[in-house]
Amino acid sequence: MNSFKKHYSRTLKSALGLLLVLPQLCIAQEPARPIVQQVEFKKDTLNIGNYGAKGDGQFLNTASINQTIRMCSERGGGVVLIPAGIWLTGPIEMQSNVNLHLKRNAVLLFTKDFNQYKLVESNWEGEPAWRNQNPISGKNLYNIAITGNGIIDGNGDAWRMVKKSKLTTSQWKNLVASGGTVDSNNEIWYPSASSLKGSQEKKAGVIRPGTTVDDFKDVKDFLRPNLLVFTNCKKVLLEGVTIQNSPAWNIHPLLCEDLTLRKLSVRNPWYGQNGDGVDVESCKNVLIEDCTFDVGDDGICIKSGRDKAGRDRGKPTENVIIRNNIVYHAHGGFVIGSEMSGGARNIWVEDCSFIGTDIGLRFKTTRGRGGVVENIFINNINMVDIPGEAILFDMYYAAVDPVPLAGEKRSAVKTVTLPVTEETPQFKNFYIKNIAAKGASKGIFLRGLPEMHIQQIWIENVTLEANKGIEIIEASQVNLKNITLKTTENNPLIAINNSTAINLDYIQALEAPELYIEVAGEKSRNIHLSKSNTRTAKTVSQFTAGSTDKSLTIKN
Repeated sequence: MNSFKKHYSRTLKSALGLLLVLPQLCIAQEPARPIVQQVEFKKDTLNIGNYGAKGDGQFLNTASINQTIRMCSERGGGVVLIPAGIWLTGPIEMQSNVNLHLKRNAVLLFTKDFNQYKLVESNWEGEPAWRNQNPISGKNLYNIAITGNGIIDGNGDAWRMVKKSKLTTSQWKNLVASGGTVDSNNEIWYPSASSLKGSQEKKAGVIRPGTTVDDFKDVKDFLRPNLLVFTNCKKVLLEGVTIQNSPAWNIHPLLCEDLTLRKLSVRNPWYGQNGDGVDVESCKNVLIEDCTFDVGDDGICIKSGRDKAGRDRGKPTENVIIRNNIVYHAHGGFVIGSEMSGGARNIWVEDCSFIGTDIGLRFKTTRGRGGVVENIFINNINMVDIPGEAILFDMYYAAVDPVPLAGEKRSAVKTVTLPVTEETPQFKNFYIKNIAAKGASKGIFLRGLPEMHIQQIWIENVTLEANKGIEIIEASQVNLKNITLKTTENNPLIAINNSTAINLDYIQALEAPELYIEVAGEKSRNIHLSKSNTRTAKTVSQFTAGSTDKSLTIKN
């Protein structure tokens, strides 16, 4: 009987031990990568110069360009050629089976005359809204492209508000002297009184029951359009061109399928409000490769609608390959959220460099969004000079710049537990490996919700040079393996708060920490630290805010 009890006890301990490490073993099978269908066009070419257009920077070519595009489509498709010149224009409407091709010395310049842009039913940050017509748009189209080596310029400075804090004193004085108006605090410049009035309205332009377009005409200037928007289009190619200076987002594909962005240069001034590079929203089968982004907000961003509107649409962004891209200035290099209420899944990001982006890998959401983000595979990312976090998961997103300005104070997050509903967002099944970051404020930061932890995260083979190391709050089944940290503030090197099933293997501190790991919160448990150089620390572990030493196991 005693031998049976011993055998049973050993078996039970083995089973419990397996359960503790089970999160490391349960890695979901990687789905098959998508095949993105490509465009095809007839060789027939129509030169806009032969249909009344003039490339002198003075003549307004809206009618001539749109007429040529329609004619090309009606003839079965082909190429509409924009030759060398400055082609001033109002909104351009793409048509099926048309490749709009810009020669290298061609500049497609959109007019500053707001009267050329009518208010239309559109979409703004994931919700139906009245906006000024997009400079380039297309809806329900098939087989379309914009190619070449020319420049598409949205003349965004005519539209954008600018914060005083983002300019030098002389730049601010010159901007104010140019016209427009400033707010009562003398902190933000607006191009017109209409723009300022719109900023003072909650969700200006958002379509609500009982409102019509007439209700928004007095704030029309505030309703900035995204530069290029394709909605519900199939087989789309953007290749080679420079797309820059957008009123709001540069590129916004919405509900598209088989979308390719290749060898683009996407630019915005760093102070440009909402100046995202590309926002892929509720799209399927996407390839973004060999592009360069240098913008005023997020660089490469995945979205799927906002709150109830996004959940009702129910269209995730899925089957996306992002590779061989460079992102310079941006709020985030690769970003998911915060408008991800329709979900996002099956996304691969590889062989990219982020140089000076506020955050490197940025995953953001907040209560009210709902949506599930899962099956994200990230490999071979280089980062240099990141003012914020190299890797960030945050479920308390607030619509502010990710890096506080000098002297700016932000209140701490108030932690309360709420019921789980359809409004509760989820992040799970992220696989991140082979990351190098030289210069960041913090290496890795994960902050979930008490009612919905960030979960099933694998981060492996990472070298981080940062002020601070690793912080994990309200997370479960997080697996960090082979992480090298060079930090200047290392008291503690690793901080864990109210998190469970955290596996830390082969963590190496290049600078001896004051405190290697701090565990906080009475809900923290099943934290395992192994094969790490804990003996270099002045103090190995510390337990605060209700946690106990039973929550942590250390094996060297």
